[in-house]
Amino acid sequence: MNIYVGNLSYKVKENDLRAVMEEYGQVDSCKIITDRDTRKSKGFAFVEMPDDAAARTAITELNGAEYDGRTMVLKEATPRS
Repeated sequence: MNIYVGNLSYKVKENDLRAVMEEYGQVDSCKIITDRDTRKSKGFAFVEMPDDAAARTAITELNGAEYDGRTMVLKEATPRS
């Protein structure tokens, strides 16, 4: 399952987010989206987890949780149209 993680602190690194998500199961990929020109974080990421049950648990547990001073938003990512 591909998970959207929003409202992240701009200081959060991919390794930090991966570590948080791996508490709930295997993480295939973790990509913080950055601005093309400045290379600074845009404050959201996509995390891919192969186990849908673990992904749903992570969404339930972490949606609304505080991380690095910000309240995270997690939901199943919708495919690009």
